[in-house]
Amino acid sequence: MIMARNAQNTTLVVAAFDLGTTYSGYAFSFRDDPNKIQTNQNWYAGGGASRLVSLKTPTSVLLNPNGEFDSFGFEAEDKYATLAEDDEHLGWRLFRRFKMVLHSNEHLTKDVTVEDFSGKHMTAFPLFVMSIKYLRKHLLEAVTKQKFGILETDIFYVLTVPAIWDDNAKRFMRDAAVAAKIDTNRLKLGLEPECASIWCETLGMDVKCAVAIHGSHYMVVDLGGGTADISVHERNPDGTLKEILKSSGGPWGGIFVDENYMKMLGRLYGEEALIQLRKTEMSDYFDIIREFEHKKRSFDAVKTKQVVIRLSVSLRDIADKNSITSLEERIAALGIRENGITPKGPDKLKIDGTVVQSWFKTPIDMLIRHVKSALAEPNMKRVQTVVLVGGFGESSYVQERIKNELPGVRLIVPAEAGLAVLKGAVRFGHNPAIFSSRIMKYTYGISMCTLFDVENHQDKEKVMIDGEWMVNDFFLVFVRVKEEVEVDHQVTLKSLPMSKITLTNVYRTTQAYPDFTTDPGCELIGTITLEHSSDVPFEEQEIEHTFLFGDTELLVKTKNNFSGKEAFMIFESFK
Repeated sequence: MIMARNAQNTTLVVAAFDLGTTYSGYAFSFRDDPNKIQTNQNWYAGGGASRLVSLKTPTSVLLNPNGEFDSFGFEAEDKYATLAEDDEHLGWRLFRRFKMVLHSNEHLTKDVTVEDFSGKHMTAFPLFVMSIKYLRKHLLEAVTKQKFGILETDIFYVLTVPAIWDDNAKRFMRDAAVAAKIDTNRLKLGLEPECASIWCETLGMDVKCAVAIHGSHYMVVDLGGGTADISVHERNPDGTLKEILKSSGGPWGGIFVDENYMKMLGRLYGEEALIQLRKTEMSDYFDIIREFEHKKRSFDAVKTKQVVIRLSVSLRDIADKNSITSLEERIAALGIRENGITPKGPDKLKIDGTVVQSWFKTPIDMLIRHVKSALAEPNMKRVQTVVLVGGFGESSYVQERIKNELPGVRLIVPAEAGLAVLKGAVRFGHNPAIFSSRIMKYTYGISMCTLFDVENHQDKEKVMIDGEWMVNDFFLVFVRVKEEVEVDHQVTLKSLPMSKITLTNVYRTTQAYPDFTTDPGCELIGTITLEHSSDVPFEEQEIEHTFLFGDTELLVKTKNNFSGKEAFMIFESFK
C-alpha cells in the first residue's frame, strides 16, 4: 500500500473502475487537470430505433464455446440474444450479476462458483478477471485517444469495493485486478461510500455547506443494485475526512425489486413462459428487463398513480399457447385485477402504484430500519444530513420514502447519483490522504503462547513448554473493534522464534476483549510463514509482527530483524 502511494505520486492519469452488481463503468482524469473527470458516455444497448445510450453497461460476460472471453456489457447480452434467436448459442455462456457472490460469503475462496444464464456453474474468479481486463482495455483506448504518448504505466488505478465487504472479498478483488495485468503497485481499493463522499465536496454550494465545512457530520448511503453500503463521516479542520461510525449495510439493492417484478410476471404468464421466452426470444427478454429498470428509477409514489409497462407480444403468445386460459382469465383467477393489474393490448400492463410500491417494500424497509438504528447511536446526534448515491439511489420512490421516514434529516441526492462513486474514486486516486482515519470493524490479533497466570487462567489450560507452564491460543490483540485508527497506523509487537519456521496465525473477532483465539466468534483469516536461520541461536533472532491499519486494506507482516527476511499474510481462504 505504501508502494501504491509512491506510484500514485509519479503517474499522469488516475482511472477508476466500478464493477457493480448490475452495472459497471470507468472514469479518469489527467494529473494536470484532476477535477475534469471523464466517463464513457457511449454504452449502447440494442439496435435500430430502440437503441439506448447509458452511462454504465451491465455487468455481463459472454464466453464462447471454448470458454474464452467474447464480450462484456450490453454487447454481451445483445450478442447472446441474437445467437439464441438463430439457435446458434449452443456452448455459449452468459453470466450476469455475479458480484453478489462476494457479499457475506463466510467461506469465500477463489473456487467459489456462479451460475450462467442457463443455470450451469463456473468458477467466479475468471469472470472478475475478464471484466476488469475488458474495462482496462476500453479505458486505455479512451485515454490514448486524448493524449499522445500516454503509456499504461502512467496510469494509477482505483478499484471500488463496498465498505461493508470483509478482508477476504477485498483481497479477492485485488487479486482479480492483478490477474487482469494491473500492477499491484499502481492499484488502490476505494471504499464506495467514501468515494461518494469525496465527490460531494465538488458539487454546488448548497451541498458543500452540508458536507465540506469544518466539523460537518453526515451519513453516506450508497444504494446500488446488490447492496446498501453506509458510512458516517466528519470533516476535519484541514479538509480531510474521518469515519466516525464503522461501515455497515446489507443486501437491500435494486435487484430485489427486479426479482419481485419477475415473480409477478411468472404468476401472470407462467414460469414456463418466461423460461421459453429466454430460450426463443431473448432480445425481448432483455428488453423487458431494461424497460423495467427505467420504470423502477422513475417511479414516484406521489405523482405516479399507475405505471404502464411494455412487455412483448411474444411473451403473451407463448403464455397463451402454454395455457388453456387467457391472460384476462388468469388475472381474474389470481385475484390480481382487484390489486391493480390490468392488461393493455397484447404487449402492455397497466399497474397500480400501490402494487409497484409493494415490490420495493422489503429492501427499503430494511434500509430505513438500519439507517434509523445507526442514527440512534450516541455519537450520531450531530448527523443531520444523508447523502444518497448509487444507481438504486436515483429511484424517486426510494428518495421519497427516506424523506418521509427520516423527517429530521436533510436528504441530498447528487446529479447522476449512479456515477458519484466512480467520479469520487478518481479524486481519491489523486489524493488518497483525504481520509485521515477509519473505524475498525473487527478486533485483530495473532495466536500466541503466554505464561500461565493463576489469577487469569484455569489449570486445564496450562501446558508445559521448555520447563515453564504456558497457555496456548492466547489472543494477542493489536487493535480493537470500533477503535478509531489513523491511516497507515502501525502496531508492532516483538517475539523470539521457537523453531526454524514461525507460523503466525492472524485472527479477527467482533468481540472487543477476546481471551483466546478459540473463543466463539474468533475467525482465522490468514497465516504468515517465515523461515529463520538455523546457524544462529533463536533467542538472538528477534521477530517483529506488524499490522498496518486504517487504510482500505489490511496489511500484516512478520520480519526477522536479524536476517532482514519478511513475509506477508496469505488469506486462509486463498491458499
